[in-house]
Amino acid sequence: MWETGVSRGVGGSGSGQNAPQDDAAPCDLVTVPARQGLEAVDILRLRDGVGPVLHDGACHTLGFLVPPGTADGWDVPGSACTQTYGRGLALGAECDAEDAEPEPPVSGTGWLVPPEGAYADATDPVVLRAALGEAARTIEAVDRCQ
Repeated sequence: MWETGVSRGVGGSGSGQNAPQDDAAPCDLVTVPARQGLEAVDILRLRDGVGPVLHDGACHTLGFLVPPGTADGWDVPGSACTQTYGRGLALGAECDAEDAEPEPPVSGTGWLVPPEGAYADATDPVVLRAALGEAARTIEAVDRCQ
């Protein structure tokens, strides 16, 4: 189980035990530039650690759903973490129709990683911080080679 207590254990090596939680627990949202975010998503997918991820309509930014309270201590350069106070963003929210993806919680966005395709209800902020750092170093190395 993740330290955050929001593991669903889907598709990964986790224990598969769910932590007790409300069906619509509020979450925070970490936004990053799309290039760094896409690298981080790839890193997290390889390590079974990605939660739901949003993209904006123009594909300039990605938003990682993270547990509530993450914004209080978030200090990763080049990113922002927004407290949602439950305004439309929820962890573990269920959709109404069977086999249908829930609507993205933010107007003008779409799912890059929908809740059903995510390993957890939210991305662990410690794991996300490491993945964003690794992504930034990868992008820097690629840019130096061009």
